[in-house]
Amino acid sequence: MDNRADVREFLMSRRAKVTPEAAGVIGAGDPSTRRVPGLRRSEVAALAGVSVEYYAKLERGAIGGASAAVLDAVAQALQLDDTERAHLLDLARAADGIPPSGRARRRSTRPGAPRSSLQWALAAITDGVAFVRDQRQDLLATNALGRAFYSPVIGDGGRTPNLARFQFLDPAARDFYPDWDRFAQMCVAIMRAEAGRDPHDKGLQDLVGELSTRSEVFRRLWGAHDVRTHGSGTKRFHHPVVGELTLAYEELAITAEPGQVLMVYTAKPGSPSAERLRLLASWGAEPATSASVAQDR
Repeated sequence: MDNRADVREFLMSRRAKVTPEAAGVIGAGDPSTRRVPGLRRSEVAALAGVSVEYYAKLERGAIGGASAAVLDAVAQALQLDDTERAHLLDLARAADGIPPSGRARRRSTRPGAPRSSLQWALAAITDGVAFVRDQRQDLLATNALGRAFYSPVIGDGGRTPNLARFQFLDPAARDFYPDWDRFAQMCVAIMRAEAGRDPHDKGLQDLVGELSTRSEVFRRLWGAHDVRTHGSGTKRFHHPVVGELTLAYEELAITAEPGQVLMVYTAKPGSPSAERLRLLASWGAEPATSASVAQDR
């Protein structure tokens, strides 16, 4: 796949974010008279120690063959963070035809069923929400509490649940995610990073095309070219059965299944969220008592 457009738009969007003052450019002139919102190409080239012609070539998308030293210099000039720098290197590897590190290229667009041992590992996690998702945001497997927690996403189970489709196409997401805008930005930025790692992933391409067609918000966020990793942090949810939950999350790479990650959400011990997770576990184990559980919260 020709990824020159992605390279061009990523570099241009990062260049627009860096002001001459932040970059320490001397003699940048009056900001009101500049025709670009951030740095000029010539300024990036000077900061990176390359010719203007060479940087212009990179920004046109011709990044194939660029050395690691040049890419690192450009990353420093554009003040890229670690995730953005990794994304630039991924784009360069893709342009050179190098497969994503540690990830076999998949021919099937269907998500595979997790191994039995991975499902057993999920089942062993009983006090937190645990699930496996892939690079396309497909929800591949959950533990028991995860099934109860993600019941608004899983629905009737007729189709592989997808967190991005739920985020942007299901009105229930606005209730489930109190910080919907933040979640939307995170979701798209994670997908952008995945697309940079493997632009040949047809399943991801198809998902991006579908969401771009059906969601103006997704289309705008995708065009921003922001990237991020999930890592760890805290999120707020509003579950239709137990109400508001504040949960810490940890993302763990599954090395035996490149592209898949194990996510675990837990509540601070003794907190109201921990008690609500226990109620949710009871509701998930005994669906018939869901009404009484909801009344008790």
